[in-house]
Amino acid sequence: MIDSEAEISAELVRDLLRDQHPDLAELPIRAVAGGWGNQMWRLGDELAVRMQRMDTTPDLQLKERRWLPTLAPSLPMPIPVPLRDGAPSRRFPKIWTVMTWVQGTPLDEGSITRGDHAADSLAAFLTALHVEAPAEAPDSRDRGGHPSECTEHFEYFLRAVDLGRFSQADVRAVWDDAVTAPAWEGPRVWVHGDLHPANVVVADGTLAGVVDFGDLFAGDPAWDLSAAWLLLPAGGAARFFAGHAQADEATVRRARGLAAMKSLFLMLMGQNGEQGLPGGKPSWGPAGRSALDRVLKGL
Repeated sequence: MIDSEAEISAELVRDLLRDQHPDLAELPIRAVAGGWGNQMWRLGDELAVRMQRMDTTPDLQLKERRWLPTLAPSLPMPIPVPLRDGAPSRRFPKIWTVMTWVQGTPLDEGSITRGDHAADSLAAFLTALHVEAPAEAPDSRDRGGHPSECTEHFEYFLRAVDLGRFSQADVRAVWDDAVTAPAWEGPRVWVHGDLHPANVVVADGTLAGVVDFGDLFAGDPAWDLSAAWLLLPAGGAARFFAGHAQADEATVRRARGLAAMKSLFLMLMGQNGEQGLPGGKPSWGPAGRSALDRVLKGL
């Protein structure tokens, strides 16, 4: 039995496929850079294997298995769809899933050059996703509530990050405005929950797909609307909000504060990556700084 935190190899992935899905076992297997809670492997041209790695519970993959096949047909951009289940075994004591592969380059490694198209695409995607969820839809693990419930996280990120040219007072003002905004009073809607540049892909200069739905929950859409600043180039947020039906003033205020907090998180992960710390993501730092600049300028 391998250590659950050990590096997962192509040979292990192939052996698991031979044991449980032999018809897929001879397809080419290629490592995918990145990943923390789960590690991804390309399987042929159209598939991927999502291996539970650092996640301490199978709940996130099980949630994707349960809900993504239901959500995917109504969404205007591709998302990964689970196709085959992998069960824990003596060789690998955690679950794994064969999913469709979403073609494109992660945004933290690429760029958006067709800003209006990307803004319209994101608005259409989230309008389609943000429909009332069924009663049995999952609640959030550690996010999804009013920004006031996340002040401890915000303060931690604000202390830990080297702000450089940014003013702490300016960042705090955006957060304080979000904290005082009215709470979401609409129905519980489906929320991706973790939209940032590493969880969307781009192609031909625009958004081409959305991935990693492990934090999927039903709740306040402001958590996703923060992506207007996190993902889109300058000027994109205004066009995005003009095209999203749930962008009332209070929701936009909450979303902007959440975007500030998430920008700080991206900057911290980038800072950790530059210092060689475990889990650090060097490419996230520039994405976070660009996002925070847009948040503070209201772009």
